[in-house]
Amino acid sequence: MPKVSSVIVPYATYLRVYEPLAAFPEPERGHWTRYARRPDRPSYQDELRRSLADLLPTPPVPVPVHESSDAFVLEVDGVVCVCPWRTRLRGWQALGELGDELPKPVLDAVLPEVVRRQAAQDYERWLARNPDARPWIRTSTWQVPLHWFVLVSDGDRRFDKGSGDVPPMLRYQTPMVEARRRVARALRTLKETIDEGPLIDGLLDVGRWLEDFHPRSLVELDYGGLVHALPAGELEDDHSAADVAEGIEALRQGDGAAAGEAYGRLVERWRSVRDRRSAN
Repeated sequence: MPKVSSVIVPYATYLRVYEPLAAFPEPERGHWTRYARRPDRPSYQDELRRSLADLLPTPPVPVPVHESSDAFVLEVDGVVCVCPWRTRLRGWQALGELGDELPKPVLDAVLPEVVRRQAAQDYERWLARNPDARPWIRTSTWQVPLHWFVLVSDGDRRFDKGSGDVPPMLRYQTPMVEARRRVARALRTLKETIDEGPLIDGLLDVGRWLEDFHPRSLVELDYGGLVHALPAGELEDDHSAADVAEGIEALRQGDGAAAGEAYGRLVERWRSVRDRRSAN
């Protein structure tokens, strides 16, 4: 495999679920128990670098041949929780969405149609044997989807300016029960106050996804590599979750003006990111 360890892959954000070890059946539970004791666990950048390396051969490898045995690990109130990478499954799912993201000539240049077709057929066969499979991680490029912010609160926010070679970090972490409660509350408000739209559709989708996990799980929203696209001052002042919560509460109270102000702050904050995406 080509060595690309010096490459930093930016501009991806993540929504992760960390489940307690008790949520996994054996023998998988044993694997994660042993894995959590390892001192040399890889980072999200390592996963991205491996995926990038697979695109260098000719023909490229759109998804890993074997499923990843790696995970992210957190200790939550004394309980070890893991978030399996499931890189192969997520690669298949991302491949299915590429047609909506890239013009066909660009897509064909990056991944020839015959390669995409073979990967899609492999996924169909695998999915027939694993109909209940779901990823523990959702990924978005060049943005944090607006409905992700509904799951968290400003009190869940963790910001680190970084220093030297250490980049800044912005994450939210919240208990699963709180994330589900916020989704349900927001959906009630939005269905009562606005027409059907992308925000409601996104919340319905992420709400169904959350229901598949253990109730003692932890939900994490991570700005990931998007911190490289935001100036340090803007990142430190980014309280998008608070603006989303304020806007939804204003709708619940029937205050359209306050809801509009909160939405305006979000639009203004993310305009620079959208402009950078267009430039690329």
